[in-house]
Amino acid sequence: MRRRCSTLIVIAWAATSLEAQPLPPSAPCAPQRAADSTVSFALNCLMLVPVPDLPDASGVVVLRPVPSPFGVAVSSDGRQRHHLVATIAGLPDTRTLGEYGGYVAWAYTLALDSGVKLGTVVNGRVDLGELDREQFRILISAERSMSTLSRNGPLVLRGTSPGARLLAHRDLLQPSAPGAVRDSAPVTGRAMPSTAEMAGMAALKPGVTPFLPGDGVSSAKIRSARPRGTIHVTTGDTLALEAGLVRRTIAGKAFTMYGFNGRVIGPLIDAAQGTTFRARYHNALGQPSSIHWHGVRLDNRSDGAVDVTQKAVLPGESFTYIVHLPDAGIYWYHPHVREDVQQDLGLYGNLLVRPRNAGYYSRVDREEVLMLDDVLLGADGLEPYGAESPVSALMGRFGNVFLVNGEPRYSLDVRRREVVRFFLTNAASARIFNVSFGGARMKVIGGDMGRFEHEEWVESVVIAPAERYIIEVEFPEPGMVAMVNRVQALDHLRGWYSPEIDTLGMIRVAKAPAKKRDGTRFAVLRQNGDVSREVTAFRRYADKPVDHDLLLTLRTRALPAAIDNMLIGINAPVEWNDGMPMMNRATTGKEITWLLRDPVTGNENMDIRWRFHQGDVVKLRLFNDPASSHAMDHPIHLHGQRFLVLARDGVPTENHVWKDTAIIPAGETADLLVDMSNPGRWMLHCHIAEHLSTGMMLAFTVEPRGVGGARRSAPVQRPL
Repeated sequence: MRRRCSTLIVIAWAATSLEAQPLPPSAPCAPQRAADSTVSFALNCLMLVPVPDLPDASGVVVLRPVPSPFGVAVSSDGRQRHHLVATIAGLPDTRTLGEYGGYVAWAYTLALDSGVKLGTVVNGRVDLGELDREQFRILISAERSMSTLSRNGPLVLRGTSPGARLLAHRDLLQPSAPGAVRDSAPVTGRAMPSTAEMAGMAALKPGVTPFLPGDGVSSAKIRSARPRGTIHVTTGDTLALEAGLVRRTIAGKAFTMYGFNGRVIGPLIDAAQGTTFRARYHNALGQPSSIHWHGVRLDNRSDGAVDVTQKAVLPGESFTYIVHLPDAGIYWYHPHVREDVQQDLGLYGNLLVRPRNAGYYSRVDREEVLMLDDVLLGADGLEPYGAESPVSALMGRFGNVFLVNGEPRYSLDVRRREVVRFFLTNAASARIFNVSFGGARMKVIGGDMGRFEHEEWVESVVIAPAERYIIEVEFPEPGMVAMVNRVQALDHLRGWYSPEIDTLGMIRVAKAPAKKRDGTRFAVLRQNGDVSREVTAFRRYADKPVDHDLLLTLRTRALPAAIDNMLIGINAPVEWNDGMPMMNRATTGKEITWLLRDPVTGNENMDIRWRFHQGDVVKLRLFNDPASSHAMDHPIHLHGQRFLVLARDGVPTENHVWKDTAIIPAGETADLLVDMSNPGRWMLHCHIAEHLSTGMMLAFTVEPRGVGGARRSAPVQRPL
């Protein structure tokens, strides 16, 4: 018993001491990185520390990405899935330790109160399989039998996951003797201090003028918002869109928001593939604005990127966009001026582009187009925005009320065994959703710009800001089915995770069966040969040299000490919630600059000036620097083009879909293969609205064919 206690102490000390040190340059903890990056505080590996009796033993465990159609692989309750690969050296013959047959690796909770067997290990590279935990310990022991299901032999190596470094915040606030195990509760017996109790936190306020829409306008003059409608357009039609003030009531609170055509969110625009229509936009907001047609490969002049493709549409003025829809799928439109205000206040809507080919999708019983969002409410209504600069600039603005199609309570009535095709869009400023339907069977069939190479069964849908996914769900049993967002919420102050479940809506499944149809159709996972053939034409570029590296990082200045002391380089790959709301809300664009940096030239954000030619196939390598003061996930969006995600941390993508937005977790390297098919000057930026509004954007130019010299041989643009 005494020996087991000493083991606990050594392991706890190693978690906060040895593993916080920078890794040696030769450590196999990551694939090739951008030229000026480091791997200190790497989020994808853990060092294995030997017991004193075996000083020559060593090892490292790399947390490799698990291939996922969503880029981030998690369980249905939001626990991140890792593929563990160990590299071990210096383990002696087990017979020198006693009557032992080999070495076994185990994964334990931080408190060592439960564990699972990972498998046998030897010197060299060992595949340990998958693990779906945020914080854990790896123990390697010598065992008499390799078939044992519990750890009985002596410990030889141990290590703690990178996620446990978050506990350093707790340790700074509550110091105690080295080695104390405090994974479940503080040793003092009193509750951990809240953010408000921390020194200097209570007085923190954003250093900008508070802004709310409709200030100075009588509510009697603002019309009540109408529900979202649908507008069907065909070639030659002109659609009128006016942005203005609307009155809303959410969670019992009445306040002013924005709306297109007086609606809760913009109307669903329903059109056939190949349609070209005009959208006459009138700005009645009282501030400059525009409309960006997100994901649509239209003419550059109609992209809506202010100061890149057009001047801002001033209050009282109008602008006409010509919108051509070459690709089937689900798209959306939103402003491209102060998205942190205008988009968050409801200025967004979907574009459903129906395919020419009637067999493009399988037959289903119904279709639903859903836009997911959240809104931040206080005691008196909306929490104010910043007039001169965004607030919540560090992590982005997370809401506390969830919305589906602009409403807090989504409901749907279906019959038993009906199959519903859902077109999902994440319109939130910063929140990543992990959506499931009460255990109902579902499959993902499409993404941002069309279908996957093949359909996949999934437990949940991970969808980052600006992404879209198309899923099909079967409801086999009568009753109520909850559409939920299930995540592992991070408390930055305490450094731990806890499950969080939010109900987005309810599906009422009637006892009456669906109308007669081919019931086996949903059980079949379709292979989309046309998508695979198109992707194959680009695969020959997968091994080409990287054309441009891009580092995703952060610069801070003049932060209050209370905030600065919490930003000590301890980060998580993906954050599903605002784990430090008071600190986050106090940060503005005056203190925070989010950066895209070209490591070759040193240029940042809009000083980066990449040039390509129409028809080029360009390989971009994006590295999300885990050593920045608050590394976090970034959904990166390219205007006017489409791309394939080739690999994440060197792990190849197994099922391709054309994308315009991809999530890049902190610490990850993603390789994108971009089809530069659309000439013009275009933007690349983070789609967390506050990150974009604090500088995280660049512009690149695609020269038309025949302009500026020869182009690389490449496939010609084709509609999906």
